[in-house]
Amino acid sequence: MSQAVFTTTEPVIDRARRAGRRPGRRTDMITGMEALDRDVWRMTIKDPFAAQEAHPGSFVNLYPADSMTLLPRPLGISRVLDGGQIEVIFGVVGKGTREFSELRPGDSVDLLGPLGKGFDLGGAAHYILVGGGLGVPPLIRAAQAIRGMEGAQSTALLGYRNLHFADRIVERLVDDLRSISNDHGDVITLLDGVESGIDPSNTVILTCGPTPMMEAVAFWAGKRSIPTQCCMESRMGCGYGTCVACVVDTVNGRLKVCKDGPVFRAQDLVWKDGGR
Repeated sequence: MSQAVFTTTEPVIDRARRAGRRPGRRTDMITGMEALDRDVWRMTIKDPFAAQEAHPGSFVNLYPADSMTLLPRPLGISRVLDGGQIEVIFGVVGKGTREFSELRPGDSVDLLGPLGKGFDLGGAAHYILVGGGLGVPPLIRAAQAIRGMEGAQSTALLGYRNLHFADRIVERLVDDLRSISNDHGDVITLLDGVESGIDPSNTVILTCGPTPMMEAVAFWAGKRSIPTQCCMESRMGCGYGTCVACVVDTVNGRLKVCKDGPVFRAQDLVWKDGGR
């Protein structure tokens, strides 16, 4: 699917920096597109500002070119690559993401971001990354950051519906990778399998995926006094806190996933089933 003629984003970024503000929506070039699974795609985009500012857990808004598709699609940044590039991994779930999957290197896409508040990687610790399905990509960026932290180690526990589409990317970034398909168990099975090697006083769990999965992870971790951060997934209208379409219940009231998150401490979230 061909897009409009690409307009370099560097002047937009430079003007914003000179004005002391963040760049707004801009047009970027797609540098890579690869199918990882049926309807799961890996896209790389050249955007030096996003690459520099992409914290683990932050996301970008991508805008479909079809004028009938009004809202942007929020996609977690999965990696920062050389040459001022970012990577996103997304599933085709509707018209907008189907349009993205039809793009090819050299096409363009409108982007805003990076947005949101990401994971708090406070220092040397054993980070356990627990992801499910399309919740895995933000954890890849976390693994990339942890890899460069002195004294830190990481274990990735990933659950998939079928094909383990992210394993070959994650295995190069973590100390230990364990993954499982739905027909063989779930991420709690994996957590039980590594529990004997966990020191709760030096462990942090980072999790992203379906809400019931994260709720189960939060309850498992809470019983063992392991601090846990949850990267919430939500439908968003604007992505920066104006439309109030992505609120989540917390002990501090209703907060916006896009602006106050998407990462929250597990103990601050109000779980529908009480964490069980």
